[in-house]
This record gives sequence, C-alpha cells and structure tokens, in this order.
Amino acid sequence: MKMNYSIAILLILTSASNQASSACFKSIISFGDSLADTGNAIQLTPSNTPPRSAAPPYGVTFFHRPTGRWSDGRLVIDFIAEALGLPLVQPFFGGSDFSGSVNFAVAGCTALRDSFWAEEGIQIDLANTSLADQLSWFKELFLPKFCHTPSDCKNFLKTSLVLVGEIEGNDYNYAFLQGKSFKSVLAIVPKVVKAISLTINELIKLGAKTLVVPGDLPIGCLPVYLTYFITSNQTYYDPETGCLDWLNRFARHHNKLLQTELDFIQKQNPSINVVYADYYNAAMQFYRFPTKYGFSEGALIACCGSGGPYNVNGTSTCGSEGCSTCEDPSLYVSWDGLHLTETAYGVIADGLLQGSFTSPPLYAFCAPPSNNADPFTPLTTTVTRSPDLSVGGEASYK
Repeated sequence: MKMNYSIAILLILTSASNQASSACFKSIISFGDSLADTGNAIQLTPSNTPPRSAAPPYGVTFFHRPTGRWSDGRLVIDFIAEALGLPLVQPFFGGSDFSGSVNFAVAGCTALRDSFWAEEGIQIDLANTSLADQLSWFKELFLPKFCHTPSDCKNFLKTSLVLVGEIEGNDYNYAFLQGKSFKSVLAIVPKVVKAISLTINELIKLGAKTLVVPGDLPIGCLPVYLTYFITSNQTYYDPETGCLDWLNRFARHHNKLLQTELDFIQKQNPSINVVYADYYNAAMQFYRFPTKYGFSEGALIACCGSGGPYNVNGTSTCGSEGCSTCEDPSLYVSWDGLHLTETAYGVIADGLLQGSFTSPPLYAFCAPPSNNADPFTPLTTTVTRSPDLSVGGEASYK
C-alpha cells in the first residue's frame, strides 16, 4: 500500500508539536528559489507575462488553484510549517498578515548577484531577486516594520527557524542549460558557496539562532537535464537509477564544499545551530527505489509535459498549449521536469523532520514534550553524508 506522506508527517509530528511548538520555533523565515517560493514570483513578474506557476495545472492537488508554488501542491517549507503547528508561510510580496513567519524565496533567483551573470553572458529570468537582494528585503523592508529595536529583532530571530535555501540550483541551471562547459560551471561552485556563507553570517549577526541550509538535489535525475544532455553513451548514466552520473557527482561536489563551509561557520559560532539539510540523499531514496515510495510511474518521467522519453519539451512546458498532465501526480516524482510533486517533497520533508537527513538532527533543537519523548521522532537508518565526491572526467562531455 502506498504511504501518504502528507498524512504520515502530521501523524508523527502534530501531537508532539502541539505540546512543544512554543519551545521549538515561533516563526519561519525563508530565503530561496522555486523549491520554496510560495508566491513571490507572481508578484514580481510583469502582469502581462506571469510565471507558469500562476496558472493551472499548478496547485491542482492540495490548494486546487495556482498559488505561485512550482508544484502540484505543497513544498518542503509547507510541510515544515505544518509539522511545527505554524501557519503556511506567506510570500513577502503580496502577503498580508505574516504573524512572524515570512518567505522571501523567489522562483528563478540565484545565489550569485545579477552582475556576475551579466559578465558571464548568462540570461536570468527575474532581475534583482538574488540571495543578496532577498537579504536586503529582510533587513531594510521587513525588520524595521516588524521589530523596533535591535534587541527586539534579536529576540525575534532567536525564536525563528531560518531556512537559507535551497538557493544554488538556478546558478547551475542557467549555466549548464545555456551552454557553459562543465569546467566553467565547476569554477562557479566556490563562489556560490561563498555567497550562501556571507548571508548566513549576516543573519547570525542579526540574531539568528537556528539556521537550516539545504544542499543541492541530485540534478542528474531531473528530466530537464536528462532531456538536454541525452546521449546514447550509456557510460554517462547510473545503471541503478538511470540518472546522469556526472551531474550527480557535480551536485555532491557542491554539497561537500557547502558542508565544509557550514562546519567552519559552526566552529566560529559555537552557540549557533547550523543545520545541513541533505536534500540529495533524502531524494535519492525514491530515485533508487521509486516503487517503494509509491511512485509506480517511475522517478524520471515528468507528470506534466509534452512528450519525449522524459515527457519534457523545452518549447512546450507544463501549462502551455500542447502540454498534458497526468491523472495522478502522486505516482510521479517529477512534476514538470524541473520541480517535484507534492508527494516527492513530502518524502524529503519527512526525512528532514525525522532527523536522518539533517546534520545535526533538527529535532535536537526542540525541547522535548512533557513525556520526555523527542518532539521529532528520528528514523533508525544511518545516512552517509560523504559519498564519492569525485568530479574528474566529466569536462570532456560538455
């Protein structure tokens, strides 16, 4: 029987979070891209060219209408909010009553500034939405209205769960999918990690106490990449999953550099909780064993698309004319070729909330409820955080 992860997460966590939410986090502050955007891109995009997430079939599963989320339903941030007993986090632009929680994530944004991409000759989707811009919105537009003194702001941030990402995905998407060589994209990785690090350190100075920083997904498993880099040479593919092995090694390389930087930040700030969220291995669960998680249609075919071996066509994307949507998105990992379905995001959130795919465990920073049980029940499996990080040999391919 297929497990409903939306229900499973709530059954595991709701009882505990009702008892301990006040001892955990009172609000969520989010920075990121389309993996976390709950509606900002709709507000920031010209009305005559709205993003695809502003129209059906986006939002069809849970909200039954488009909300600006790049999925059929909820995202990881939504599951986290529900598990903590908090309202879903509203977008900063267009939001009304934030109640402390606020989301600055914007679909299409990058960790690196626009000026970097202009110098590289790379076209980005939406200007002035980079991680640095999001941090500026938070510091200059949100905080002055929400808290009136530095002390108030520090107390507010101390009780907030701060999500910094996932944010790096578009830096690599733009570069790879606009023809940059593997070697040139590899050279960008330290700059991306540095941009994330600078933001984290600034948030710590402002008073952030607990920060969750996700790594990159296994991008070699995304139908968009599988379509763009399709080849008859089977040595480029992982025989177990069918994913592009060289791209997944690239993602692991980014994640290794990010973890090293987070370890350094943690050592410099021993009183702060810097949590690495292992999106890569949380997702690899269903890429390796899709049927185990109920994805009977496989992990590499997009639910919403327009044909081809992975149901992805760059000229006819999800929601456009000539594109069709599967009957049951929960049977698919991929929603539109680049983003995941609600069910897939639920599996990832389940892994993060239960502790196995966060390091240190996220549940460790919540006071236990009255019965002395952990407010988040960790899984019993052990996750390897340092897989093979070799990235040699791929440059000859692209």
